[in-house]
Formats: sequence, C-alpha cells, structure tokens
Amino acid sequence: MRVDYTTLSKTLQALTEGETDSVALMATVACEVHHADDRFDWTGFYRVTDPELLKIGPYQGGHGCLVIPFARGVCGAAARTGETQLVEDVDAFPGHIACASSTRSEIVLPVWDGKGELLGVFDIDSNQPAAFDQTDADELADILKSVFANV
Repeated sequence: MRVDYTTLSKTLQALTEGETDSVALMATVACEVHHADDRFDWTGFYRVTDPELLKIGPYQGGHGCLVIPFARGVCGAAARTGETQLVEDVDAFPGHIACASSTRSEIVLPVWDGKGELLGVFDIDSNQPAAFDQTDADELADILKSVFANV
C-alpha cells in the first residue's frame, strides 16, 4: 500500500487542529505516517535538545538511536543544512549511522516551528532501496509545515 497524501494530510489536519504542543504533534504525525505506507519501516522524530544535538522523539517501529550530533549521519545532515535528505542507498551516504541494519534507504526532513526555528528532523527509513522520491519529499514537507505552523 502506498500513501495517499491527500487523505493523510486531511487526517492529520483534523487530528492536530488547535494543538500547539510539539511532542503531541510529533507523536500523532509519526503514528499516522508510519501506518500510511508499507515502505515505511521506521518513522519518527529527532528533536533539537541542545546546540548541534538531536535526541530521539516520538516514533513508530523498532528503537532508534538515542542521540545524533548534527555532524553525523543523514539526520545530522538534515539538521545541519536545513535541507531534506533523500538517500537511495544508506550504505553510500558518508557517515551514515546504522541504527537498524535492515535500513536500505531513508528520507529525513527538517521540521520548523511557526517562527522558523528548527524543532528537529522527521526521519523515515525503509528496508527497500530507493524507496523515496521527490514527491514524498514535497508532500511530507507540506504536511510538516502545516502541522507545525502554530508551534
């Protein structure tokens, strides 16, 4: 099953309307996105908790890495650059952190609050190579922007 982004967006808008707590929003987004597509093995957030440091937030799937510095891995690159990381083959990504040996590809998007401050990153892993494309990147970015606009 592949995600229907229109339905997912409407569902998330209904579930999160009026909510301003970032952790509650992250938990809801992680759950809904994770169950929307068979490609998604691990779906979750890493939160900015200190300068140049991410710590695990709400997620679905097996446990993830607890701490990721901005200087390391795909999540660190998204946080450091403020740009979506679309990785077709994690083994080819310099400095990739293998939180799960089954991960073949990954997409990580920066998450901004309504004031433009980096809250963290949204990470989706897949056991399939090249599982994500630009449509996923664009649609997920729109959803994140909408959900976290009032934080």
